[in-house]
Amino acid sequence: MSSLWAEIRPIQRRFALRIKGPRRAFLDLNTCTISSLQFQALGRQIGFALLRVSSILFVISDHWYALPLSPFPRLLPLTPKQIFPITLDVVLGLRVLLLKQRSVTFVLLSGACFHIVNNMLNGDSLVYEALIDTSDHEIYVSLTSFYSEKYQRGKGAVGTQLVGERVKIILDEVRDLSLLTRLQCIQHIGEYFKPVMDGLESASHSIVGNSVLRDYIFVHLDNNHDKFNLLIFMLQKLFAFVDQTTVPDNADTLQNQEVLLPGHLITLYLKEKLQEWLYKARRLLQDEIKNKGKSFDFTSLAHVKKVMDKNSPNHISLAVENLLKTGKLVTQSGLDLQQRAGYTVVAERLNFLRFLSHFRAVHRGASFAGLRTTSVRKLLPESWGFLCPVHTPDGDPCGLLNHMTSTCRITSFFDSQGNIKDFLKMRMTILSVLIGVGMTPSLPKLVQAGPPEVLFVLLDGRVVGSISCSLVEKAVAHIRRLKISAASGIPDDLEVGYVPLTMGGAYPGLFLFTSPSRFVRPVRNISLPSGESLDIELIGPFEQAYMEIRCADGGDGGRRNIFSATHEEIHPTGMLSVVANLTPWSDHNQSPRNMYQCQMAKQTMGFSSQSIHFRADQKLYHLQTPQTPIVRTSAYNKYSVDEFPTGTNAIVAVLAYSGYDMEDAMILNKSSVDRGLCHGHIYQTETIDLEQSGKSDQALKMFARSNADKSMHSLIDSDGLPYVGQIVHPNEPYCSTYNAVTSSTKATTLKGLEPVIVDYVAVDMRNNKKSLQKVNIRFRRPRNPIIGDKFSSRHGQKGVCSQLWPDIDMPFSGVTGMRPDLIINPHAFPSRMTIGMLLESIAAKGGCLHGKFVDATPFSSSVKKANEELSSESDSLVDELGSLLTSHGFNYHGVEVLYSGVFGTELTCEIFIGPVYYQRLRHMVSDKFQVRSTGTLDQVTRQPIKGRKRGGGIRFGEMERDSVLAHGAAYLLHDRLHTCSDHHIADVCSFCGSILTTSFIQPQKRAVREIGGLPPGRIPKKVTCHACKTSKGMETVSMPYVFRYLAAELAAMNIKMTLQLSNGAEA
Repeated sequence: MSSLWAEIRPIQRRFALRIKGPRRAFLDLNTCTISSLQFQALGRQIGFALLRVSSILFVISDHWYALPLSPFPRLLPLTPKQIFPITLDVVLGLRVLLLKQRSVTFVLLSGACFHIVNNMLNGDSLVYEALIDTSDHEIYVSLTSFYSEKYQRGKGAVGTQLVGERVKIILDEVRDLSLLTRLQCIQHIGEYFKPVMDGLESASHSIVGNSVLRDYIFVHLDNNHDKFNLLIFMLQKLFAFVDQTTVPDNADTLQNQEVLLPGHLITLYLKEKLQEWLYKARRLLQDEIKNKGKSFDFTSLAHVKKVMDKNSPNHISLAVENLLKTGKLVTQSGLDLQQRAGYTVVAERLNFLRFLSHFRAVHRGASFAGLRTTSVRKLLPESWGFLCPVHTPDGDPCGLLNHMTSTCRITSFFDSQGNIKDFLKMRMTILSVLIGVGMTPSLPKLVQAGPPEVLFVLLDGRVVGSISCSLVEKAVAHIRRLKISAASGIPDDLEVGYVPLTMGGAYPGLFLFTSPSRFVRPVRNISLPSGESLDIELIGPFEQAYMEIRCADGGDGGRRNIFSATHEEIHPTGMLSVVANLTPWSDHNQSPRNMYQCQMAKQTMGFSSQSIHFRADQKLYHLQTPQTPIVRTSAYNKYSVDEFPTGTNAIVAVLAYSGYDMEDAMILNKSSVDRGLCHGHIYQTETIDLEQSGKSDQALKMFARSNADKSMHSLIDSDGLPYVGQIVHPNEPYCSTYNAVTSSTKATTLKGLEPVIVDYVAVDMRNNKKSLQKVNIRFRRPRNPIIGDKFSSRHGQKGVCSQLWPDIDMPFSGVTGMRPDLIINPHAFPSRMTIGMLLESIAAKGGCLHGKFVDATPFSSSVKKANEELSSESDSLVDELGSLLTSHGFNYHGVEVLYSGVFGTELTCEIFIGPVYYQRLRHMVSDKFQVRSTGTLDQVTRQPIKGRKRGGGIRFGEMERDSVLAHGAAYLLHDRLHTCSDHHIADVCSFCGSILTTSFIQPQKRAVREIGGLPPGRIPKKVTCHACKTSKGMETVSMPYVFRYLAAELAAMNIKMTLQLSNGAEA
């Protein structure tokens, strides 16, 4: 063996289990990737320090490879791409680690055996042949079956001549060992695993060994022959990767990822909490039985119940409830998850689109947000049709927080009718179909060939057989036909991943999946006969990369004739999410603008709920005068967005009318706003719970008003609650509580700076025996558009209102006399290239004139079939919309002659004007402005405090200071940082230069003669220095108070600060 093995062997104990792993277990059956689930399970049960495993060491021939195990990705483990050869430095470092006293664990893969290496274990033994009764010849033939001299340079050949040499080295290791039979191997495993197998302390070694192989080694397979066959397949794939005949799998692609569903997460968490509860109950019962001093009868129900009462099961439900509230997992094992927090978010009802998007979102994991690499954020072509390329935030979560497309869904344990799937029956049906199309079943000890002669067939992590390469394409086509047929018994969401033979491509095979948590989406199967009525097939991301799917326009997409398309997209908009599908003509916009619109559509004021009058959400935004858009997509009607409108049709003029429309500023028509344009409300609910206000006197509090204070009667009713419809101003009371112990009444006043209207008062009478203890008071804050509020169109053209101009000053049309509601700057279009907004304006004007809605579904022009004859060569979208305007006498391009509202003269050029659907966003200046002249100061530094709610100021930092210095405004800088901040006049001793040893001497009071009509005489101030024992040489110096605080802090560290005054005596 190699030199590294010689270094490790004298100081460690090796365990080699002939094991393999499923998806989401030790090794991924499809991608040969490594996962942490099996390591953590072994670490808990075996007692090794496997949770601190630093790497996996692969031994292939005499070459060693290392795979780091930290950190583990969340959705998919590390791939063999990250394997690197071990150098001499690594060998020496490994030897040093193993010689240290602390526990260091490695997992070594030597051919077909896994060696768990730990430096804290003594002795030398190797357990092998533990899964099945087999011989060295069978192992050799199984591992070398995928190599043949006949195909060594052909297409799809994955084996090389080195495979035989590697297998011989593996068998040479086994030859010198004394454990020769399977029973001996199992007993040896049981002997060493028995101390850490909970509940099997008195069982035999063979029972413990079988339990280890059954419960902790590839738990998704029940048959040891299946485990052996799959391990052979995975090692062959690993050998092919080392020989560079196959490419590494990408851990970040959607092909190799699944979704962690909320129900699955809660089930895993609940299972762990139930196990903890059962272990604790068993421990309590064992302690009672072993306690000789107590007469405990295990057969007595009363005795057992008394012990079980000590172990309350309430913490199980509380743990799940806490998970839903906080999103944190309180677990010791980690559940094989990358993060412990952030699993829940509040389903905000800011508007309906935001509420809907929460349930279509897929997050890669919070642990990836801090990584410097950008590979996890990239938009890969394998995500086509499953994840929306547009609907992702800009900024920190970009590429990590994605949203599923409108046609994508997730498989689960339930079928489309809501019935629980019978997976065993489905798999038996699939096996019978595969055997019928020519698959050879994977019988025990059956010697098989490998690629490119035959391909292995895997079904949900199990090698079920092999099929000839000449029959596999016909078999795949037959299975796809059965998928569409409802009476075949084949599930409609079966994923048929056929990886064909290539030169140096992905490892070939036929991979079938029926498990839940997979992405699926519908496409049209065009390979079926024309008489078939059902042609919609659900496909997954793994198989999509190897399928020929053409776009809905009927074109071949640049493919050659030999690769004819078998499937077709249903509609191009299937690649977009629900929110992205609502953007009209998004195919005419720049991509970042569509991304901005997806974010701003979830921030608009609209109808968040139909039952808004009966809800008690903490904060709700409501648009008072919404409208339905004239220009809309087909998805708008499909998802009934009219039930939850989000904006208003405004007449928009593209005009540089004044300097108030620069840099995305916009001018609103004040008269339009007065008539109700974009009027809105904010509903804010205040919850007052007397039970949580104080535990000591909670039963002695009630809602009541004081009869002594008559001023509260106009604001608060006799029950202590406000009148519905009452206007409450800041610092006015809106609720009153009475304390029976102190016989005092306490009023709750309104905080903030703006008046509110009491919209709704709800009482919570869960306990009728007690007095009212909890109320919900909902306030309504009117929010009409003012200067500083944010608006946006549906094309990412956001802007801020800069002026509210009266109607008489707005420009008007010379033909219709119409005045625009909104004016934006023409410079908003050239660099952003939002042509869809220009098309919307023309189409909306034509739709108004014809009295109909205009369909603005993106990619609609590309859906026309090739056999349809076009009416004319210039049948473009602009020609179609322009003809609508010219038929009613308007300009073809949507421009009109406008007259200035200020001078009454005609503007020098024609102005583009028309209706555009505008949205009012939740970002309002009334919630963000922060200004103060004087106010609360910090008690230590005497500088203004921070925080808008506390009445604080805005920090004037170093960069602001540098900017003022660059302008040469020195006096302004002095005013900001000194006069208006912590201006302080201190007394300084000119002899010793100290500002801390001076004190004010209180003079004796003496009779002062007052003169009528004049202020009293001023007593002179006398300050003395304790260090110099004199009051001479005292000077007053203006300084920041924080400078005096610094001197005090330095004095506490025995550092004296001395001041030298320029106009005083030298120190």
